[in-house]
Amino acid sequence: MSGETPQEIQAQIARTREELRLTVDELSERLDPRVQAERVSEDVKLAVADLKRKVTGEAKPYGEREPGKAGWVVLGSAAALVLALGVKILRR
Repeated sequence: MSGETPQEIQAQIARTREELRLTVDELSERLDPRVQAERVSEDVKLAVADLKRKVTGEAKPYGEREPGKAGWVVLGSAAALVLALGVKILRR
């Protein structure tokens, strides 16, 4: 036996259950499609704002986070789609 009292074992079980609950809650939030879509949407907005600042030479506001990779991917994909549609229209 480990020499722990029943109360210590119960307290350890309660801590473990709470840690597990927090882990499951965090994973549920990370994997929620709505939350992921909101994050990508925010990243796209930040990427557009960042691109605008680069074009105009404007400084980035202090404390604003950098756009994530997903934002740049979506923005680049949209630009490629617009370019492809433009080429298709011009070839007609």
